Amino acid sequence: MELQYRHRHRSFFTRAEVAQLFEVAPNTVNRWVLGGKLPSVLTPGGRRRYPVEAVLRLLDQLTQGARVPARRKRSAR
Repeated sequence: MELQYRHRHRSFFTRAEVAQLFEVAPNTVNRWVLGGKLPSVLTPGGRRRYPVEAVLRLLDQLTQGARVPARRKRSAR
């Protein structure tokens, strides 16, 4: 995966970076942490950082399970 190559030498992502990777709002990343979907660590300054390995694993899980649903035909009433 290209993301693994680009981020091989990094240990953590910021919340903004995670949100950008998943194309979600930063508050969604917070909800994932509170819900146990994504681990995080606190920096000495109180900011959260997200382990690259865990982020890429979640990205892989969500993209493998993603399917475009077939369009349902509306019945004529």
